[in-house]
Amino acid sequence: MSPPGWSFWCVLVTLPGALATSGHAGHEVICLQGLSDCTIEDMMLLSPRNDDVAVRNLKPYFKLCCRDGALCALCLVIDTEIDFKPASVTLCYSAASVMPTCKRVEFIGIYGSLTQKEWPKFRVVIREPAGVSFSTYVIVFSSEPAHLSREVEAPSLDEVCSQEQRERVQQCRVPRLSSVINQTMNWVELKLSDTNESLPSVCVQYEKNGKCLEWNRRPIPLYSVTPCMCLQVWNEGELGRSLSCPFVNTDVLQRNVWQNVSVSMRLGQVSNHHSMLWWNLSAPCRLEGEVWPCHNDHTCREMEGSRQQLANSTWGQNSKGLWEKKGVFEEIKSHLSPCVMVKLKGRRDVLGPFCEHTNRWRWSLLVVGLMLLVCLTVLAFYFLHDVVKEWVWSCRPGGFVKISKGGHVVLLSPPDVDDSVSESVCQLGAQLRHRGFNVLVDQCSRKEQCNLGPLPWLHSQLMEMNSRGGTFVLVLTRASLNRAEEWAHWSKEGSKTKREHGTVSPYSDVFTASLSIIQADKQLGRAAEHFLLVTLGSHPEGDRRLPELLRGLPMFQLPSQAKALLHELHVGRTVRGAGRRTWKGWEWITSGGGTAKTSQKASYSKGAQDDAEAR
Repeated sequence: MSPPGWSFWCVLVTLPGALATSGHAGHEVICLQGLSDCTIEDMMLLSPRNDDVAVRNLKPYFKLCCRDGALCALCLVIDTEIDFKPASVTLCYSAASVMPTCKRVEFIGIYGSLTQKEWPKFRVVIREPAGVSFSTYVIVFSSEPAHLSREVEAPSLDEVCSQEQRERVQQCRVPRLSSVINQTMNWVELKLSDTNESLPSVCVQYEKNGKCLEWNRRPIPLYSVTPCMCLQVWNEGELGRSLSCPFVNTDVLQRNVWQNVSVSMRLGQVSNHHSMLWWNLSAPCRLEGEVWPCHNDHTCREMEGSRQQLANSTWGQNSKGLWEKKGVFEEIKSHLSPCVMVKLKGRRDVLGPFCEHTNRWRWSLLVVGLMLLVCLTVLAFYFLHDVVKEWVWSCRPGGFVKISKGGHVVLLSPPDVDDSVSESVCQLGAQLRHRGFNVLVDQCSRKEQCNLGPLPWLHSQLMEMNSRGGTFVLVLTRASLNRAEEWAHWSKEGSKTKREHGTVSPYSDVFTASLSIIQADKQLGRAAEHFLLVTLGSHPEGDRRLPELLRGLPMFQLPSQAKALLHELHVGRTVRGAGRRTWKGWEWITSGGGTAKTSQKASYSKGAQDDAEAR
């Protein structure tokens, strides 16, 4: 037989691992066993009455009270076991910094229905207990005996709002955002779902457990949006918040993470005279991958056995909201100018090398030195302005030309090179650098090429050459000649190929991009001012004719024509630009129509040139 009062209660619904709900509408008491006619009333915390029954056990816990479709409320439930004595019980509860609240329960005992091992029980339900909110610690105690007390923690708001009844909890009714990626404007717009109301309070964070930074209520630039970006939304003055990560499955935004990766390093000395290399990697999202040190030579050769993993669990977040990973490499040879390389999971290429930046005091010294140099230069021009008016000239067949000490050289590697060819290109760069040239090998500028693209990167180098002089040195191999012929064919059949192969780009790498610049310069009659050709060892195709696009450019075979190449790099650009001369076989043809013999052996492949003249 059910105890009195049971018919007024809804059936409890308890989900595995979830907060139970019930249909209580207010403060109530239920007689569970051995009791009847249970009543409850409020009372002040006073000394125990003579008829108070001793409490044997207290079991407090929390439930959600939901009834008749109304909003749910947090309820404190206290299951109580008492001694065999018909009287009353006083129960009290209190939260931190709040005066205790007491309830007096009266009842009639019907102990005959109990066994010797059972005790009378009743249950007290207190709806919205005073001073108690989510995640609050509550102490429950009885007046008799005075030492009996129990602690219980109210569930967190996140736990409550994760239940099926969250829509019936006022604190869980928080705004929800939707995001729209505007590709035209390159930004992300935020708005409330299913409403046109103004946006509530919003903050942006990277990763679900990251720091949330205040949002300035403007469209978010697309370059700063990453798959790990999350948004918190709440109404001002309320506790409930919603967290959403709408870009988690947007793979196209992964490049924004890679483009915002920053690596710094610092070389230091320890007590045992060994060097240590500290490194710091920061990114919007936590990443997986590897970091290793390398020697700062032309290929940044790896120091074996020193790779370190970028584990997800060891990242921290800085004040700007970026995730950081720090590490150190021990026993580093500082005289080899160590750098750091990074390989990220999901990305094919390797980032780096990242090398140590000059200390601040060195920069300060450099600034002071530059200021002194400027002052001395101004004074020198003031007193010697009549003397400093001429350039140093050198006599060459066909006229006078300017001689410069060294120059800017950009080495362009052939496509699909193997390790031996790549190493030969780097060795050529080292030899030119040793001769005083400012050499840039395209293999060492992969990061900048990835950021700008091959053609914009080449245009930036071309603009630098136009301002201070320099030469592109194109290394020829069998693969590069094939690529030039393919590109020429593509250029002639461009419109048809584009329709049939819409995804094929003529600027798939730096070498291919250089062909487009050569073609453009050739149409202007100045291709030879910027480009020259180099073959390593024997000619890549024997007597095979050069592609039409490359004809008319100076070509040198190394190592036999190394001296001619050095001389051409020193004076060739000025000669070709100022004298308006073109290379023909073994002679310079000047603008006046005359020819001037030269003893240098810089030439095309002889067979290729003869074929060109025959045509």
